[in-house]
Amino acid sequence: MPTINASARRIRVKIVYYGAGLSGKTTNLEKLHLHYPSDNRGDMVVLDTESERTLFFDYFPAHLGKLGGLTLQVDFFTVPGQSFYNTTRTSVLRGVDGIVFVADSSPDREVANEMSLDNLGVNLETLGRRLDDIPLVFQWNKRDVPGAIATSVLSKQLNRRGAPEIEAVAVKGTGVWETQKLILGHTIEALKRQFAQKRGAVT
Repeated sequence: MPTINASARRIRVKIVYYGAGLSGKTTNLEKLHLHYPSDNRGDMVVLDTESERTLFFDYFPAHLGKLGGLTLQVDFFTVPGQSFYNTTRTSVLRGVDGIVFVADSSPDREVANEMSLDNLGVNLETLGRRLDDIPLVFQWNKRDVPGAIATSVLSKQLNRRGAPEIEAVAVKGTGVWETQKLILGHTIEALKRQFAQKRGAVT
């Protein structure tokens, strides 16, 4: 659920990019960060290790107008891909409002993609959440690799709920901006429905 600061008239929304190691999560955020005007975004935080690009998370806040009279602020995160950082993955998912699942189109990454998606569901259940209840966008990344897995195959293997899909080559910036527009649109619509239901319950 979003965090509301009534005194500051601000609502903070959390978007998490999830996926297997080296699928392109960090690259997505790096490209997005470059697109936002410097006065509308915070600093990018990147923590590297020898074996994994993102040890804890990447994060930057972007201010994107208003929602229900409140200033909208979006916090973008990624999770570490390696399985032994699973506690950190779960922690980053806490309070998530929208998820982008970044799938690697490389032909040898089918199993890694499926395991990561299964892990996402398990970690959400640990937090008392269900993936079906959270706005979700699938990004089929690395579409330029030789022998890339067909999008129809990726969709059949991973997108059982019929969530929005988009092709990308994140390292070139292709599909990156479109992905975040898609997840923000679905997330904001979901929040509007939640607020409307709460107002209806009160009246």
